[in-house]
Amino acid sequence: MYDILQSINEIESYFFERPKEFLVFVNDIRTKRAIERNLEIIGEALNRIIKQFPDIQISNSRKIIDLRNRIIHGYDTIADEVIWGIIINHIPILKKEIESILES
Repeated sequence: MYDILQSINEIESYFFERPKEFLVFVNDIRTKRAIERNLEIIGEALNRIIKQFPDIQISNSRKIIDLRNRIIHGYDTIADEVIWGIIINHIPILKKEIESILES
């Protein structure tokens, strides 16, 4: 859980000193690769957690794991728009869920 939260915090940190805008993201290859790496870590950590604790409830857990596999094995088919949508729409939800689980 802590690895997931740390990766989420790293993703958020990439936008502390620059605007959180799609064009900024697309034009910064280092940030794109760093975010993809953090998404891989999130997916792998979640995969291990679900194997050990199958009753744990995390939204879109299967999709997160599938994303990890796609980034690793189908890296050339990943669209920037998909990653951006995850950053904007899904990472905040996942962060709240992980923080809630860690607090309980």
